[in-house]
Amino acid sequence: MNIKIAIAEDNNFLAQSIEEKLALFDDFKFKFRGKNGAELIGKLEEDHVIDVVLMDIQMPEMDGIKATELIKNRYPQIKIIMLTVFDDDENIFNAIKAGADGYLLKEITPDTLHDGICQVLEGGAAMTPSIAAKALNLLRFPEKVTADKIQVEEISLTKRETEILEQLSKGLNYQLIAENLFISPPTVRKHIENIYKKLQVHNKMEAVQKAMKNNLI
Repeated sequence: MNIKIAIAEDNNFLAQSIEEKLALFDDFKFKFRGKNGAELIGKLEEDHVIDVVLMDIQMPEMDGIKATELIKNRYPQIKIIMLTVFDDDENIFNAIKAGADGYLLKEITPDTLHDGICQVLEGGAAMTPSIAAKALNLLRFPEKVTADKIQVEEISLTKRETEILEQLSKGLNYQLIAENLFISPPTVRKHIENIYKKLQVHNKMEAVQKAMKNNLI
């Protein structure tokens, strides 16, 4: 039996890595990829003979949560597994609410991915153990998600801090950011310190991820 799989992933390198994992198994047939939720839905309209969608969360145009909701309404038979780097409570909560059948993290081994896909097709729910623990916690304390949201809404970045975050998200170093924005590297460093404090993060990657998740950049 060929399990037909589609992927929603905007990062070419990560999409290729997922396809390579799927190619290791004879019972998997990779059908197509959408670079965002909207593109994937467009392709499903042409061919919805798909068993499983591996869905990224953070994508341009339409994110994975919205796409999951729309696909589940239109094609309830298609199983959707979130495959993401984001393991925060809000994304887990929203994905489950949107109808996701599983939630796995991208650093997953090929065998665990294979098991997760088979598990979901058999009516189970595939979850990375750390995600399962958080999902249980959310059932026990649903008010925690609301508290996290309130905290997020209080984050307010200046125009300059937003510009610096956008440059950081492109992988630029302090020197290049300073040149692009016509300020000195120590000034860039000071702004980044302020950004870390406001976002309550400890490094560039965390800052960029949190800013993107909360639509700050």
